[in-house]
Amino acid sequence: MVNGAVSSAPWLSILWLVPLAGAVLVILLPPALRRAAKWTGLVFGVLTLAVAAVVAVGFKPGGDHYQFVESHQWIPAFGAGYTLGVDGIAVILVLLTAILIPVLQVGGWNDGGADGDDAQRPASRSSRNVHAYVALTLAIESMVLISVVALDVLLFYVFFEAMLIPMYFLIGGFGGGAGRSRAAVKFLLYNLFGGLIMLAAVIGLYVVTAQHGSGTFDFRDIVAGVASGRYGADSAVFKALFLGFMFAFAIKAPLWPFHRWLPDACVEATPATAVLITAVMDKVGTFGMLRYCLQLFPSASTYFRPAIVALAIVGVIYGAIVAIGQKDMMRLIAYTSISHFGFIIAGIFVMTSQGQSGSTLYMLNHGISTAAVFLIAGFLVSRRGSRLIADYGGVQKVAPILAGTFLVSAMATLSLPGLAPFVSEFLVLLGTFNRYWLAGAFGCTALVLAAIYMLWLYQRVMTGPVARGNEKISDLRPRELLVVAPLLALLFGLGVYPKPMLDLINPAVANTMTTIGQHDPTPRVPAGNPAPRTAEGPR
Repeated sequence: MVNGAVSSAPWLSILWLVPLAGAVLVILLPPALRRAAKWTGLVFGVLTLAVAAVVAVGFKPGGDHYQFVESHQWIPAFGAGYTLGVDGIAVILVLLTAILIPVLQVGGWNDGGADGDDAQRPASRSSRNVHAYVALTLAIESMVLISVVALDVLLFYVFFEAMLIPMYFLIGGFGGGAGRSRAAVKFLLYNLFGGLIMLAAVIGLYVVTAQHGSGTFDFRDIVAGVASGRYGADSAVFKALFLGFMFAFAIKAPLWPFHRWLPDACVEATPATAVLITAVMDKVGTFGMLRYCLQLFPSASTYFRPAIVALAIVGVIYGAIVAIGQKDMMRLIAYTSISHFGFIIAGIFVMTSQGQSGSTLYMLNHGISTAAVFLIAGFLVSRRGSRLIADYGGVQKVAPILAGTFLVSAMATLSLPGLAPFVSEFLVLLGTFNRYWLAGAFGCTALVLAAIYMLWLYQRVMTGPVARGNEKISDLRPRELLVVAPLLALLFGLGVYPKPMLDLINPAVANTMTTIGQHDPTPRVPAGNPAPRTAEGPR
């Protein structure tokens, strides 16, 4: 039974099963059909986008909080069910994932192996690599989508962890750096450790529900029980469970100081895989904070709020400062994401409607802007064969379109007004100032730091005389323009008119604020005592 859907079709099941079916089909194709594997993957990516569009269009912002709900028994003995549903926040992340995957498939068209004459190319291990690359990308899309739409805690956890395996193989098997194997292992160990702690918290949550009735993993039922006081008031237990969930999400997001795996993974992976990490997969971490940490443990979230906001603001400043000192172009861009994730997490935990709406919109906008800047930088690196900033200079003279599109994406990264990230960053800072004005003031310093690292990067790479070895750098090709054009259009469109996205987000944020019992603080402007008046007037 599907509630609130445009028809009786189980759209959310179709949503995550389409890319999974595509992954299976690609693997079953004969090894010699390299080009067919790529086109098959792209077709399934576009089909997933079409299903996501149906969900987005059919979602009614003024309707039920969770729509397109599907509920079936999974493991009745443990109270686990196959329960899916979306609110406005989930719809945003569904759209982000579904939009970016086809873009990344085209952008990383040759990452798994170059095209050739399929009829004449012999089947080989390198031929099979193309199939594996396409299938792993679609598998990650499938797992991210079901994680976002799951309304069962155990179901969410299973796919939250499962997506690590295909990503491990994408980093270690297809990355271009010499340290890709080490980076893949580091990525896996960090995230598996966080997942192990979360598993203990998931089990603990089930035990708490079982002690006060029948044990369940149903997210909506647990939230209702917490709100009604059904599960008692042992704050120590709920604080421990909160920390278990938060630890896993803080690693995946990543929150400083749990970020150490991200720069290595992004540098050693292909640019398309780096975008898949930072723009798609890591958003499951911030989504988990907003949905699971806040709504399952509202009191514990409020208790730890000052510490988490402080860590987030440290991450904002740390990521920006470290980015300024980088010599590697791709590592610099990776550190900018650490700074941006700090903004997203701060907006979530200041617990104001502006902050949470801004954070959700920031997840979307950061995904688009990071995709643009990573992919364009990747196109440049593939031409020159070097990630070192010092090896570049004068690129705008030989590749003006590449330089121009990079400039626009760089301006979006530093939240220039008129481009999409500005709106979300402004809302986050506004919400932060309303609750913690000092944290908001420190957060504003990142605006200056971002201008330094992005403008300095552009100046060193794109301007000045043409450096030796850069004379033959070619401009963007038609396939690359096909990748960049929609991303830039979204950056301009959402920068000028973010209302459609906010119309989806705001009702979901209002529901979250009500669920956790939080209200926006009344803005206060400190003022001194007025000067005393006399008969002659004010002194």
